[in-house]
Amino acid sequence: MDELYWAGAGELSRLLRDGQVSAREVVEAHLRRIESVNPTVNALVTVVAEQAMAQAEQADKAWALRSELGPLHGLPIAHKDTHETAGIRTTYGSPLFADNVPDTDELVIERLRGAGAITVGKTNVPVFAAGSHTVNPLFGATRNPYDLGRSAGGSSGGAAAALATGMLALADGSDMGGSLRNPASFNNVVGLRPSPGRVPSWPDPLPWSPLTVQGPMARSVADVALALSVLAGPDPRAPAALDRPGSDVAGSLTMDLTGLRVAWAPDLAGRVAVDPEVSAVLHAAPPVFSTLGCTVELDCPDLTGADEVFRTLRAWRFELVLGEIAASYPDEFTGPLLDSIDRGRALSGADVARAEAAHAALFQRVREFFTRHDLLLAPVSQVPPFPVEWAYPSEIAGQPMPDYLDWMASAYLISATGCPALSVPAGFTPGGLPIGLQIIGPHHGDLAVLRAGHAFEQATGHGERRPPL
Repeated sequence: MDELYWAGAGELSRLLRDGQVSAREVVEAHLRRIESVNPTVNALVTVVAEQAMAQAEQADKAWALRSELGPLHGLPIAHKDTHETAGIRTTYGSPLFADNVPDTDELVIERLRGAGAITVGKTNVPVFAAGSHTVNPLFGATRNPYDLGRSAGGSSGGAAAALATGMLALADGSDMGGSLRNPASFNNVVGLRPSPGRVPSWPDPLPWSPLTVQGPMARSVADVALALSVLAGPDPRAPAALDRPGSDVAGSLTMDLTGLRVAWAPDLAGRVAVDPEVSAVLHAAPPVFSTLGCTVELDCPDLTGADEVFRTLRAWRFELVLGEIAASYPDEFTGPLLDSIDRGRALSGADVARAEAAHAALFQRVREFFTRHDLLLAPVSQVPPFPVEWAYPSEIAGQPMPDYLDWMASAYLISATGCPALSVPAGFTPGGLPIGLQIIGPHHGDLAVLRAGHAFEQATGHGERRPPL
């Protein structure tokens, strides 16, 4: 059973196809692991064990009949509790939606289930996924399995903690300001923020916006690529979807990196404060790329305006999506979430236009940067996992963090560029807390990012260290 729940998605798929295990055995092993570990870390908030076992039996029957099978056939997965799942409670971490059971799946769920993945439940999120610390009044906090007194990050914190503890082989998530990357960093797993449009989103109130994307998480880069191959590809309901099939990332990730031009930006050219423990871990990463044959130099794109772009467009989206609900239930909205909605209400058309103009200029500067470099390395998170009782770190390296967003700028400034970005395990602090490296590629350079992450992962092995749970 231990071998099954620690096996990766690719390995489980091979075992299933070779007939060495059944889908029932795989799903049962993960459900037992959930029963054993989840009460400690609080990563899954809804578990549908009977439904999952019934789907596993159907999967085994399909094997026996030699039916046409999807690439994720028989693999257990859980979905972020902001992703709508037909017939399964979707709460958004809010008491207002405690009993909400959607009638339909959203597109990412359609694709995962269509590929044969078996849903075992839903993963914990902050309220309406607003933030990089997973805690809400419905279910409480998700705890970091490497130190139960620490945060699991967010907003896909439940997904990351479940992966880190062997409760899942794959998970999905979403990322506006770091919500796939930050929890991956905090939990020693892999999370990819794909290029906008790589994974189409439906339904979506702002389908042309590149700020929020959905994507995969796993314990290895290869498993993230496997999930991405299912999630990616155009859909007529998503107008900004890239017209490239998921098969583009379905092949081998092994690549000779010799001659690759890599930029290293340890604090994004002074734009972010970074905890000394994070810096100490990450300074070991560039030499790994040098050993792999890359040319590494200190450099960073000009991120002027990225902060304004992200904060303005984030507030604009929050007001659109949550403004009416907040007005109807004012007691349910407080703190940073309410502040973001209020800022969105206060925006003028000129404010949004200026942000969009800055966005356009940022795109061109970053595009030019990637004519000189193939990849950019940077911190994912500016801090190690912080105490679970904190709302957020109020200070980093002696520098005050004036508001809730400041401490996650190393991720959200990259969101504003529209570039694909991968969080891959990079090592541990002296206290045993995980730290992730952010590997950023040019626009639409998802495969290049995955290949570089795979090479780094194979060279270091940091992702193989399991939590002491």
